[in-house]
Amino acid sequence: QVQLVESGGGLVQPGGSLRLSCAASGITLSLHNMAWYRQAPGKQRELVAAITSGGSTNYADSVKGRFTISRDNAKNAVYLQMGSLKPDDTAVYYCHATRWQMGYWGQGTQVTVSS
Repeated sequence: QVQLVESGGGLVQPGGSLRLSCAASGITLSLHNMAWYRQAPGKQRELVAAITSGGSTNYADSVKGRFTISRDNAKNAVYLQMGSLKPDDTAVYYCHATRWQMGYWGQGTQVTVSS
């Protein structure tokens, strides 16, 4: 059974930082393209950052220069380092894995940016 489990969310003040983790079981993340998505209340889910199995990355314009996606194949995990957080970054953040026609989602972790 495939599971993606996100962690690291929480409440942070504007300008602060958080590091999200996505741990996988049942699949080998190094073989998958990985991504972080987020969904704010009343909005569609949007792509935040992605990293291919080869290590290429891309980011939403709104987070470029502030967020960094990385992977640790030895730990079968993917991370999202978030800095200079803004209230607009408040959302549930989801980990997503894809390979060929198969895709998997985690359950999400809440990030709230507020003073």
